[in-house]
Amino acid sequence: MTTTSLAAAEIERLMQKHPKGFDLSLERITRLLEALGDPHLVLPPVIHVAGTNGKGSVTAFAAAILEADGKGVHVHTSPHLVNWHERYRMAGNGRRGALVDDAVLAEAVRRAAHANAGQPITVFEILTAVTFLLFSEHPADAAIVEVGLGGRFDATNVIPRPAASVITAISLDHQAYLGDRVELIAAEKGGIIKPGVPLVIGQQSEEVALEVLTTMADRAGAPLLVYGQDFFAFEEHGRLVYQDEAGLLDLPMPRLPGRHQIANAATAIGALRQAGFNPSAEAIEAGIASVEWPGRMQRITAGPLHRMAVDGAELWLDGGHNPGAGTVIAETLADMEERVSRPLFLIVGMINTKDPVGFFSAFAGIARRVFTVPVHMSEAGIDPDELADAAIAAGLDAEPCDSVEEAIALVSTNWQADPAPRFLICGSLYLVGEVLQRSGMAPR
Repeated sequence: MTTTSLAAAEIERLMQKHPKGFDLSLERITRLLEALGDPHLVLPPVIHVAGTNGKGSVTAFAAAILEADGKGVHVHTSPHLVNWHERYRMAGNGRRGALVDDAVLAEAVRRAAHANAGQPITVFEILTAVTFLLFSEHPADAAIVEVGLGGRFDATNVIPRPAASVITAISLDHQAYLGDRVELIAAEKGGIIKPGVPLVIGQQSEEVALEVLTTMADRAGAPLLVYGQDFFAFEEHGRLVYQDEAGLLDLPMPRLPGRHQIANAATAIGALRQAGFNPSAEAIEAGIASVEWPGRMQRITAGPLHRMAVDGAELWLDGGHNPGAGTVIAETLADMEERVSRPLFLIVGMINTKDPVGFFSAFAGIARRVFTVPVHMSEAGIDPDELADAAIAAGLDAEPCDSVEEAIALVSTNWQADPAPRFLICGSLYLVGEVLQRSGMAPR
């Protein structure tokens, strides 16, 4: 699938007619879904996932565990990295799901656009209606639906009664839409809480976020399962130990790198149990050992960028772009450093809705140098000179570059030392998508 696919052409037509951004409201999506016959009311059991960081990983863990348990699972995520089809992973009839067929997606987009009849709406709202069309018309045992932005007014929040709601780690991000304080953002994310529907709260570093969410759950009468109170997970002797009121599970460490993935895996297990799926211990073990989540601490092992790096170098990608993500990425890199010490070079592009100084601050004392680059796939990219100034303000050594290639070449051309360096390309999902596409590693 490429940008010249049938579905991409249909979506491009939508983008010429409707706003690309967010206009948080449920009125337009509700009207469109009614015109389509209310497909959101006939979905398989839904797990609805919100949060600032970790919601994609929790979604991936939950899907992998259910599939290992023999279940067919639809998965909605956003944004995509390379192709629009990534937003719609369809159940695979006893095997791992696959990205939606191009012709099927194109037809669903056409139907949603026709039903909208030219009325004001955002592209994201139409694409969310497409999610519900696809998921209602193709059989599955479960659907995992990731929130796009916030929660309360996100277009996915029309699902009246999911099997379980999940809220992962909350920190500052999208302040222009959600508020400039953690408690305000938590209240927006908590908007997915439904009366009587179990709520699973993942690991929270901000106590105020947990307080807001538990208060909202109490008011809604939502049964509550809180990480660190009602369920726990930790590493012991190279294994993941999960504990809740049902007892202990001795599991392999998650396939996804980073200590934060222990809590994400645990949150997925808790959510599946609260939703009534109760996967076997064998399925949980197989799922967390086989899970995939592209663009999050993903190693690049092929393509032109990999080939141009000095022999023995490591090339990693992560789409994290807010201060909370910076913290967990930095922790992951520090753990790598303890195992194999390599000089770390960051190659960073960001868009202008983010907090670059907050993101960079996590890497002080870890990164040897930062190279800032343009984000070609977004008109909102921060100029590399301005981004380098932000890195310097955070206490890092930084310089602007014209491209990722230039940054890799600046380090690799005259590198003589042993061990070879570690590069991390990060700061924007747009940048990560560009690198994956050019490396021949687009999600499938």
